Amino acid sequence: MSTYATTNPATGRTEREFPSIADTQVDTVIGRSAAAFDSWRSVSPDERAAALRRTADIYAERSDELAVAITTEMGKPRAESVAEVELAASIYRWYADHGPDLLADETLDPQGAEESIVQTAPIGPLVGVMPWNYPYYQVARFVAPNLMAGNTIILKHASICAASSALMADALHDAGVPGDAYINVYASSDQVADMIADPRVRGVSLTGSEKAGSAVAEVAARNLKKAVLELGGSDPFIVLDTDDVASVARTAATARLSNTGQACNSPKRFIVASEHYDQFVDAVVAEFESVTIGDPAADDTDLGPLSSVEARDTVIDQVRGAVEQGATLHTGGTAIEGDGAFMRPAVLTGITAEMDVYGEEVFGPVAMIYRAESVDDAVRLANDVDFGLSGSVWSPDLDRARAVADRLEVGMAYVNEHGTTLPGLPFGGVKRSGFGRELGRWGMGEFVNAKLRRTAAE
Repeated sequence: MSTYATTNPATGRTEREFPSIADTQVDTVIGRSAAAFDSWRSVSPDERAAALRRTADIYAERSDELAVAITTEMGKPRAESVAEVELAASIYRWYADHGPDLLADETLDPQGAEESIVQTAPIGPLVGVMPWNYPYYQVARFVAPNLMAGNTIILKHASICAASSALMADALHDAGVPGDAYINVYASSDQVADMIADPRVRGVSLTGSEKAGSAVAEVAARNLKKAVLELGGSDPFIVLDTDDVASVARTAATARLSNTGQACNSPKRFIVASEHYDQFVDAVVAEFESVTIGDPAADDTDLGPLSSVEARDTVIDQVRGAVEQGATLHTGGTAIEGDGAFMRPAVLTGITAEMDVYGEEVFGPVAMIYRAESVDDAVRLANDVDFGLSGSVWSPDLDRARAVADRLEVGMAYVNEHGTTLPGLPFGGVKRSGFGRELGRWGMGEFVNAKLRRTAAE
């Protein structure tokens, strides 16, 4: 039985299976990608940009089909699926608009020579290992800048996203990207390791768990390959002060429950000034208890299932463990009876550093709320984890909020918003949240050769 399958997490039924590649096909896939690199790198930047622009257009034209696929595969509510398709399209379009300029030669101070120029050149075939929680968006973050740069792509998506990964390949190929410049593969982890180790492959990008990132980074390092890793997060959401606790709590709850809480940069730890703490807890509990949970394809659904029963049960076990260790559960945290991977969203307080959940990533609809006795206490709590993806600070006093944001040990710090992602903004983290950057000009700079060409003075 293939490990690639569409199993609807709202019903628990497996609707379609996909054949994985055989071990004997790995070498052929790499060879195809390497051969395509020789021709794709020679295509002008303007032509490559035109293919990305057509990809964006195709995403818009096929929005319904693309949205239905991920709603079915991983349970994303319909409106969120449509929004993700639009976001992915905007990334392809941004690189189509800005890519040629980002690849232009840079003239340096000659420093005693006739000229000193830095050229931006592609490095070769790349392997992308992508997760299930944002199937289109996370692929676009990796694929758009690297196809624009002239690299070729071997894309291994999560096993539950086989249908959407095929649709993505179709869109790129229909837009004019050669079939071997972007190859979608249904491969195993061992086969991916073999690809990374092959000398024809020049780099790897992974978005996923710490465990997967460690495994990929180890193989890449052993074979002297460039790697970009976007891993987990336990983002702090710091409420310093506010004139409207209910409004901030509503924003917090909406952000935490987006994608059923299954986002690396979701705000997972809410650190609230003592004077607002009790009212904030009550407001978040009320918001969590008011959401409509159900079929993600239905228009009135706020919260769909988790990606699988296994994923749901892992989150429920984390909540149960926290309570057993002394945390207070205010609402939710239990499975909903019947088919599918549904659970009631949970709110936890009273979490201490001795509890397992204090330092873990909770990848589901769970809000952990902490009381902060001072600004320094809030910053201490925010930084006292091994993750460092993003964080946000909330206050009408912008100077005060910015000062706190500057103290956060994260790759992305926000003031009065959380998790904003736009094609021109860098995305990535520090500490155990990974390394490297995606999106914007930073995403274009990870897998290229910044090549110096210097001509001596006569």
